[in-house]
Amino acid sequence: MNRIDQCFAELKTAGKKALIPYITGGDPKPGLTVELMHTLVESGADIIEIGVPFSDPMADGPVIQLACERALAHNTSLSDIFGMIKEFRTTNTDTPVVLMGYLNPVEVMGYEAFVNRACESGIDGVLLVDMPPEEAVTVEALFSEKDLKMIYLMAPTTPDARVDLIAKHSTGYLYYVSVKGVTGSAALDVDDVALNLDRIRAKTNLPVGVGFGISNGETAAAVSQVSDAVIVGSALVKCIANNPDEPQVIKDNLSALMQEMREAMDSKS
Repeated sequence: MNRIDQCFAELKTAGKKALIPYITGGDPKPGLTVELMHTLVESGADIIEIGVPFSDPMADGPVIQLACERALAHNTSLSDIFGMIKEFRTTNTDTPVVLMGYLNPVEVMGYEAFVNRACESGIDGVLLVDMPPEEAVTVEALFSEKDLKMIYLMAPTTPDARVDLIAKHSTGYLYYVSVKGVTGSAALDVDDVALNLDRIRAKTNLPVGVGFGISNGETAAAVSQVSDAVIVGSALVKCIANNPDEPQVIKDNLSALMQEMREAMDSKS
């Protein structure tokens, strides 16, 4: 069983919701990413999303755009990210890892090579922001053969017909974007999220994670009441941006924020 499926099954049995942190690989420097991944796990992460730095991260707001710039300043590549996750797997074989990024580096590498390297590195799922399901039809078999999950985004504006299409092609979990905007957006409306998740759940049995606009324990707990997973990125990346030259301070701040969210979520389960 894929680690993502196993994780959600175990959490459901335990009556808990998944906490899924995102960080950009190579930010603030490549040598720190694996340490930060372990810090996230020790602080309550159930699944980790690792961003592949890209020069035009169109779905991301300023916080993650700058994280990509910091990583790219060190020439962090897709191959480097594979190496980081492979190193992480030498001491952690249980925590699911999802690669999140954009299509261009995958196209350059080639889909077959990408899938093979992803699986060899210990990656469990992939979310390519700018690859809609219509464009993925020709490569779905490559992912399926290796049980590499294909995760897609849905938004508040996604019409019912498209929810059907995305649900049909998704595996692992669905990523619901809670606000109309880029990563780091505020003004999260939990009641509106709940209504949209009801609409989505009528079309699929997959777990649904909610991201964008989650920045503290209070919002994480509220979202966990209506979703299967809480996905947090910009708030964590800010911890890195605020102290890029102080690894221990970064780890302490990441750990504090993750524990705040984990405890708040668990208190509601």
